[in-house]
Amino acid sequence: MGHRPMYCSDFDGDDCTKYEDIVRVGLPIIHAYGLEKVFWKYGVDLEIWAHEHTFERMFPLYNRTVYNGTESPYVDPPAPVHVVTGSAGCQENTDTFIEHPPPWSAFRSSNYGFSRMQIFNATHLYFEQTSAAKNLTEDSFWLIKNKHKPYSAENLKELNRYGTYVPYDYCHHPSHCGHVNRGSQ
Repeated sequence: MGHRPMYCSDFDGDDCTKYEDIVRVGLPIIHAYGLEKVFWKYGVDLEIWAHEHTFERMFPLYNRTVYNGTESPYVDPPAPVHVVTGSAGCQENTDTFIEHPPPWSAFRSSNYGFSRMQIFNATHLYFEQTSAAKNLTEDSFWLIKNKHKPYSAENLKELNRYGTYVPYDYCHHPSHCGHVNRGSQ
């Protein structure tokens, strides 16, 4: 669980527009203290983030490679699943999303709401997002890991085989085309 997300698709000019997010890759130039490799090394299955005043569920994702090429991406995924759940209790209005989300985005909502997670056993976790105004579940998924262990070279092969790599020159929004912000200022 962390505050600023590694991946997201809000259009607010900070974390979501950084191609080399400091939380993900670490400090500029030296890349020290980045968390993505650490979470991969220790087999973190679910990464929960906030800061953005929205809800967004990602497909399993590592190093800008999205595992979305199978029918069941949340069953024994070869990479962590990222969820941004920052719309509860915000008094600054919710954020807006970019018009065309990157491939890692599986579901997005700008409604005020809250998340619930239930761990059923050592292999099954259920996660849902509820819209506060409608009191309706607007998104849910099961994360099933039949064997919890650090990710491996085999996971990386599977990720590359069925996944989609998002290049650094991927254009999030027409206003960003032509210049790519690779920094983490």
